[in-house]
Amino acid sequence: MTDEGEDPRGRWMLEAFQTTLGSVPFERFVDSLPSSSANALEIALDTVLAARGIDLAGTEWLRPLGKGLHEFRVRHDAAEMARMFGRHAVAATPSGRAILLRLFVHFHGDRRVLLLNGYDKGADASERRQRREISQARGLLAQFKNVAR
Repeated sequence: MTDEGEDPRGRWMLEAFQTTLGSVPFERFVDSLPSSSANALEIALDTVLAARGIDLAGTEWLRPLGKGLHEFRVRHDAAEMARMFGRHAVAATPSGRAILLRLFVHFHGDRRVLLLNGYDKGADASERRQRREISQARGLLAQFKNVAR
């Protein structure tokens, strides 16, 4: 790792998964977010996930769920992450609640991260919702693996 926390081999390529029917669940997820959450996710993807990739496993940012599925966790707003990672300050867009996003990802190939789907856990933190979202992510990952064969 370099002083900035980035892997010296370079950044990870982020790619949104497209279903066999042509939909892109990751884009639907982002489009559903309030601007404050979308801004936080954008910074987290760029400064954390693309920079560190699978090396995040075991940190507050990435939880392995088994069989190649991981949960990328975003718990900080855009301004907090800008301070944490030395980025230029961003204008805070108050949302009235804490940022608590979950994005399901799969690491594959040569430094690639497949962005499957996600949800705003701050809007619904129930166990039932969590299980449903993980189940959907597993289905998308299975679809990706079947097409990749």
